[in-house]
Amino acid sequence: MTNLTTNSPTEELQRLDAAHHMHPFTCGSELTEKGARVITRAEGCWLTDSEGNRILDAMAGLWCVNIGYGRKELAEAAARQMEELPYYNTFFQTTHVPGLNLAAKLAEMAPGDLNHVFFAGSGSEANDTNLRMVRTYWAAKGQPDRNVIIGRWNGYHGSTLGAMSLGGMTGMHAQGGVVQGIEHIPQPNWWAEGGDMSPEEFGLARAQELEKKILEIGADKVAAFIAEPVQGAGGVIVAPDTYWAEIQRIVDQYGILLIADEVICGFGRTGNWFGIETLGIRPHIMTIAKGLSSGYQPIGGSIVCDEVAEVIGSVEFNHGYTYSGHPVAAAVALENLRIMEEEGIVDTVRDETAPYLKDRFESLADHPLVGEVKIVGMMGSLALTPDAANRAPFKADAGTAGFICRERCFANNLIMRHVGDRMVISPPLVISKEEIDTLIERARKSLDEAHEILKEKGLMEAGSRT
Repeated sequence: MTNLTTNSPTEELQRLDAAHHMHPFTCGSELTEKGARVITRAEGCWLTDSEGNRILDAMAGLWCVNIGYGRKELAEAAARQMEELPYYNTFFQTTHVPGLNLAAKLAEMAPGDLNHVFFAGSGSEANDTNLRMVRTYWAAKGQPDRNVIIGRWNGYHGSTLGAMSLGGMTGMHAQGGVVQGIEHIPQPNWWAEGGDMSPEEFGLARAQELEKKILEIGADKVAAFIAEPVQGAGGVIVAPDTYWAEIQRIVDQYGILLIADEVICGFGRTGNWFGIETLGIRPHIMTIAKGLSSGYQPIGGSIVCDEVAEVIGSVEFNHGYTYSGHPVAAAVALENLRIMEEEGIVDTVRDETAPYLKDRFESLADHPLVGEVKIVGMMGSLALTPDAANRAPFKADAGTAGFICRERCFANNLIMRHVGDRMVISPPLVISKEEIDTLIERARKSLDEAHEILKEKGLMEAGSRT
């Protein structure tokens, strides 16, 4: 039997990793010089590395371990399914019990008429599915020229070619090009881009950029608009309150399909089962992944409304994946959802721990390095600034301060992520109030240390505001 753990020294593991393992979103040469942190165990909200350090994971892995680490029920569900039916596909007019039961469960949970599920292996794959699905939908309705999809700059929808084209991360676009027929509008980031407008004015103005883009392209050419209810990988950007109602008006008025990317927001992250419930959004398609299985198995999908599913069902949709609705992944997802429901995890988040986290997290607003604090449910961000009164960026390259702060978090055994000069959190939904206190204590300590380093290096100089 393969040994899944090891007593090898950390340096030996790092050498092996550097020699053979290519990491995502990483400069390999820099990581080789530094050495990867080797994670060996996890329980609840805590990681253990090869040096024996216990680390509070305030990012739930990659926004996904909603139920926390070490739930044996999920391992047992996977083992049972592997013994009964380890794999079969859903091509060739076949199905299997875990896949069909999960589809039915998701239809029951999803709001409105989102009653149909097309499974994928990840959120990236699911958004590739959405790209093809909406174009196929309009072609089947006799409008093949209606194929332009609008996304947002700094939105994130995955890293496959189609998904990253839908997203608006220009650094990704620069590596490999983009799919044609995808346009972008500005993001609703008031802190960085609101100028002298109030948040309410800015929210309306940014939503109305969608209408301008539709009219520029021609409404008869636009297939869909895709957006995250709360931008996650872009830095936990929470739109002003006026934004989403205006977006909904526009898509309704012009008959545009609305795709809500719930890969991060879904399954309790915002304090409701889905972010669209928190923000009052009515999409035609909803992208899911991450919290669906709490990251214990790779699975994603698109939850599709009745009308779109009926049209797609009228043609042969020449699309799918070997692992669409994988029986083991589906069984684990079902068990994950069962536990979340029976233990009232989302209710606890909404009623108890998310309000407590909001109060404690917002206490960091008085730190001299913090300008804006935004939090919805169990996802939040801190905008770092040398001059909060003027919402000023750093004169140094974007991300310099954020990286320094992230490194201090790691040194203090706290996983917080930096996105540019925003620090973000997304802890497991099962985090306790005591663990929230630890999170805030370590975050403040890391901010203090980062602030001192920035002052010592002369990096607290303000640049020009956008």
